[in-house]
Amino acid sequence: MTDIARYKLDAAFVLLRQFDHLAKPSDFIEVSLWHNGEGFDVHLSSNGEQGIRLSWGEFKALKKLVKELDND
Repeated sequence: MTDIARYKLDAAFVLLRQFDHLAKPSDFIEVSLWHNGEGFDVHLSSNGEQGIRLSWGEFKALKKLVKELDND
């Protein structure tokens, strides 16, 4: 028999209009943590549906690169 685990996802949601004046009223971003705690998923609904999965290490590298580009 297969062991099935049930759990609730920890997630946060916000409408993009609060951050981006070009966003449509229904555009949003949602981030949900992985059950194992090693990363998160991002669901972006803006100009179509987009998604990204990142481990915490990948996110740390991404933040460093964005900060580098933003300093110019």
